[in-house]
Amino acid sequence: MDKLDLGIIGVGHLGSIHARLAAQSEKINLVGVFDLDQERAEKAARDSSTECFRDMHALLEKVQGVSIVVPTSEHHSVALKALDYGCHLFLEKPIASSVDQARDIVQKAREKNRKIQVGHIERFNPAILAIKDHPLKPMFIEAHRLSTFNPRGCDVSVVLDLMIHDLDLILYLVKSPVTHVDACGVAVVSREEDIANVRLKFASGCVANITSSRIALSPMRRMRLFQQNQYIALDFQEKKADIFKLTDQDTIPDPGCKPAVVSRIGVGDNARDVIYEKPSPPEVNSLQMELEEFAKAVVHDLEPEVPGEQGLMALETAANILEQIARP
Repeated sequence: MDKLDLGIIGVGHLGSIHARLAAQSEKINLVGVFDLDQERAEKAARDSSTECFRDMHALLEKVQGVSIVVPTSEHHSVALKALDYGCHLFLEKPIASSVDQARDIVQKAREKNRKIQVGHIERFNPAILAIKDHPLKPMFIEAHRLSTFNPRGCDVSVVLDLMIHDLDLILYLVKSPVTHVDACGVAVVSREEDIANVRLKFASGCVANITSSRIALSPMRRMRLFQQNQYIALDFQEKKADIFKLTDQDTIPDPGCKPAVVSRIGVGDNARDVIYEKPSPPEVNSLQMELEEFAKAVVHDLEPEVPGEQGLMALETAANILEQIARP
């Protein structure tokens, strides 16, 4: 087996993109698509040159894995049904509507020995991939994720809509338990929070300050990491990373970077250079890459890039934040 037999469940705006990219992949055999909206399913099937299934169970019988791109409220029921058929799961973020539902999915997948990959797409952003091999031990992180208003997604808090991307990234980068949460948020144009600010403290001593808004005048997706003698700036929108290092004059720069001395601090024997390095980000389609990494994990029995347990951890952190916001 060198390809994953994959089905797509839910072919709205994002699911139709899943289908098109899966159809183009050399690592995936797109078996078919299913959607409750038959007209939409037929169009997605035509566009991706695959079969349109009128019954979800018929599709589940023919595939090894499914990409579940239905509303988050339906993740739990669809994922459990797919696991009943022995399917591996690619679940769009967040993994489920509630922590209890997410735990159900993760537990059942573990019992069935099935893999879960959660669609936290920013893990595959070229800006993150550019620093993947860079030594990281952040002590302070600042993240801003702002978007202009779009009614799609406003049925949930901005914490679950936007901030969860940064929560997943920060948990992945810090690799330490959260020990304290301070959070505030307000609803401005919808019934759920449209803007939120969170401060997380970790057992490692790291502090993360996160702001998310879906009522900004212009979009922004940036993160700044501060660690001993280093400052790393990530721009997910521009897909780039910039690294500034305070270093001894004879320090060898990271491979693959273009170093330049931008200033000097101190004098004489105590002088240290500030070096600017620009890692070369890979040119990838992030969504196609995460689908192909899921296929690779199933075909070669590897750990998925974003396993279900990590999707659960991000959701648990988001739920804790929402509890803090709800407190009077």
